Amino acid sequence: MKSVSHKVIKFLPGILCFVLSFNSYAQEEPTKSGNSAQELADKMANPVASLISVPLQNNLTYGIGPYNGIKYQINIQPVVPFKLSENLNLITRYILPVVDQQDVTGENTHEFGLSDATVTAFFAPKTKGLILGLGPAFLVPTATEKFLGTEKFGIGPSVLVMHQGKGLSIGFLANQIWSVAGNADRADFNQFYTQIFLTHSYKSGASLGVTSEITQNWQGNTTLITLSPNVGAITKLGGQTMQFAVMPLIPIVGHQSIKPDWGLRAVVAFIFPQ
Repeated sequence: MKSVSHKVIKFLPGILCFVLSFNSYAQEEPTKSGNSAQELADKMANPVASLISVPLQNNLTYGIGPYNGIKYQINIQPVVPFKLSENLNLITRYILPVVDQQDVTGENTHEFGLSDATVTAFFAPKTKGLILGLGPAFLVPTATEKFLGTEKFGIGPSVLVMHQGKGLSIGFLANQIWSVAGNADRADFNQFYTQIFLTHSYKSGASLGVTSEITQNWQGNTTLITLSPNVGAITKLGGQTMQFAVMPLIPIVGHQSIKPDWGLRAVVAFIFPQ
């Protein structure tokens, strides 16, 4: 686990330097799809944009719980839109976490494998300015280790409300999931999650923003709130359009059992403009 973490630590500064030096490489010209770099940055800030993307979200957190655990988690997060009509899209978002952690569930413990997946489907009318999305969210028990998952299947509502103008995106998305089936010997799942975000993009495709994430575990009576200022950029590597972003994970509120001392996040997203 430590060797993996050290490799990630060495990797993150490279991403940061790449992003910060990015303006000279960003594409200001429209892509073949007609989208400029800034338009792509705005679409990436919109969770229900009609845009196929595959973000790989790398999260590294230290000082978790009473045993000062360390956790590396990569979330594979494809977004696939479907056109239902001229005025309505269905945006499907998938999150499949792969986790490598040490000293989180106990002293001298180590777990590695898949965690539970989350699948969200937003029905999103085509609008400008105020953007709305509403649909179901599902918890799917895909964990390969007992301590990495709930062994429960869950369902609940999800909602997105945001305002977007050229270069400015502000809004929130939220879901509440309850377990409805699964291993009766495991605790029920009852959790609320919301993400509040503000992003400003530039003609070069660079972006600056801040995000706050709130996770409320009603069953365990624990709350975790993080704040993340971030910097990102759109570029092309070969013929592949990509977005890079990096941010600290600053814990604001959290129970001792789940709150880390600090964390870092780096995102590499593959974009497929339509």
